[in-house]
Amino acid sequence: MKINIRQTQNPAILKFEFPDFITENQSFEFKNIDEAKNSPLAQQLFYLPFVKTVYISGNFIAIERYNIVDWADVQYDVAEQIETFIINGGVIVLPSENKTKKQPITVYGETTPNPASLKFVVNKALTKSAAEFKNIDEAKPSPLALELFKFHFVKEIFIAENYISVTKYDSISWDEITLELRTFIKQFIENGGTVLDETLIVDDVKQEKQQIKNFESLDTTSQQIINILEEYVKPAVAADGGNILFDSYDKNEKRVKVVLQGACNGCPSSTFTLKSGIENMLKDMLNDKDIIVEALNG
Repeated sequence: MKINIRQTQNPAILKFEFPDFITENQSFEFKNIDEAKNSPLAQQLFYLPFVKTVYISGNFIAIERYNIVDWADVQYDVAEQIETFIINGGVIVLPSENKTKKQPITVYGETTPNPASLKFVVNKALTKSAAEFKNIDEAKPSPLALELFKFHFVKEIFIAENYISVTKYDSISWDEITLELRTFIKQFIENGGTVLDETLIVDDVKQEKQQIKNFESLDTTSQQIINILEEYVKPAVAADGGNILFDSYDKNEKRVKVVLQGACNGCPSSTFTLKSGIENMLKDMLNDKDIIVEALNG
């Protein structure tokens, strides 16, 4: 086992990364040896006089030092001590007494038409309500999304019935991060982590549109458009890791506004899909050649 040493934005904190995850959807912060009673490794690290705080999360241990030393002088000794501790059978974190039993699942990555988005498909139902999160502040209903946003390369997250679409920043390639994300998602769900708390998204505006609770009060054309989108369009965009929501229909302009989510939002081919696919379908099925389809930002 080889531990990699990584610098952080805080010069007092250094990360010691493991090749595999060392915690199960939990993060720990210990300020002293007494707080670290459920982590034998953290307790041992506190015997080093320069150790101020120990953080354990995901696949790394981060240590904050006092200013009595520089990391350049001790980092390799600390890494060696951690490696020796593990090789000798030392326990990093003691198992929780109320630990949730593992539920074996499979997760695989699937490409989408959007090069910035990847679809992680799970062999079990995750939610009945689709949800999209543009940033960590929006992600409170989803403990999984909150954890995924801690990866610096994650830009947006879309969660649907049995998959999670992740949109990344352009600064990194999928080859570098796909395995890491797939492993994290798999372990998070296997260990009983909550993917989405649907009770917390009831009042979300986009979810209201998703549920179409005012369907009966809409005009006939709007109802027809919604039925077409639900039956013919949604399954296709879901296969590509995305979603489409009906927003509105202006009978004077013959303009249909929709919201694209997940991999469909920002996809280079979305304009083609709207005009050559959805718009033409609505024109034919509604027998109205003047219909225009416009996408709003998801």
